[in-house]
Amino acid sequence: MFALSVTGLFKSAGAHPLLQVVAIIVGTFILEDAATVLAAMQVQDGKLNWMLALAALYAGIVLGDLGLYGLGRLASHWPWALRFLPEQKRSSGRNWIEKRVFRVVFISRFVPGARLPTYTTCGYLHASFRRFALAAILATSIWTTLLFIVSRHIGQFLIDHFGAWRWAGIAVFVVAIVLIGRLVARLQRDPE
Repeated sequence: MFALSVTGLFKSAGAHPLLQVVAIIVGTFILEDAATVLAAMQVQDGKLNWMLALAALYAGIVLGDLGLYGLGRLASHWPWALRFLPEQKRSSGRNWIEKRVFRVVFISRFVPGARLPTYTTCGYLHASFRRFALAAILATSIWTTLLFIVSRHIGQFLIDHFGAWRWAGIAVFVVAIVLIGRLVARLQRDPE
């Protein structure tokens, strides 16, 4: 369902580069993997410049990551949120995360379902914003670039072999990525 929203967003942007950039950035807030796949497909179809697509993807994803950190930081100032974690545990958590913030943030980019709790916790515990942002930017550039490259290759295959039906193949590919991510996240929670 979300993938279809992202597809509609891209189609409504048409061929205007500024609208395409805005659509990609907004698309990353809806479902970033789908936005990455669809942007790569637009590039492969010749409707979008690859540098523009990647820059918009990086910007949207990193803005979203920084926003999650900001939400956690904001929650750390609200009395109702403070009652969930006593001061002593916040202090020990802050000490733990401060020593490992770069590694934890970097790794969580590659683990389905880990970013929301990890990034908001980093903000909540007041982890170093500079190290958080650096890790988020580096991990995003690696993950997004890899997914973008794979999507372009799959896009070329779909264009070559499916012709007018390539969008059905793209939809199946996007849904498969989303479902695989959710399956991996569920398996991590319920190992049996």
